[in-house]
Amino acid sequence: MKNNCFGLIFSLLLSTSLITGCAALAVGGAAVGAGVGTYYYISGELKTDYPASFEDVWTACEKTVADMRGTEVSRSKEIARGKITALINNEEVKIDVTYKSKDLTTVAIRVGLMGDKLASQFLHDKISEHLANK
Repeated sequence: MKNNCFGLIFSLLLSTSLITGCAALAVGGAAVGAGVGTYYYISGELKTDYPASFEDVWTACEKTVADMRGTEVSRSKEIARGKITALINNEEVKIDVTYKSKDLTTVAIRVGLMGDKLASQFLHDKISEHLANK
């Protein structure tokens, strides 16, 4: 009887913590920093705005994928939006670039199926480096 009761309580606590954690992730995600350079990690995607033109940011993203020796690279670019997908270190990487204004461009990065915040941050850092060296 004690084993069944312990198992039931453990299962309830585990499911409550999982539901609570998923709800927090679905509602808000996490924001790091303030103002320009703020990163938002929502649903496995790390997103930030760059104070640069769409074309400059697009070029920085392409250079980042090349630096990381991305394979199976696919590019899709329109007037105000672009997407790059590639395999980097056997992980699928998706980079979405969106025009916001003349000198403001949003980049969202997802690494892997569920998202990898650290790897996405690393790629954002590389993009920032390329923009700084322009």
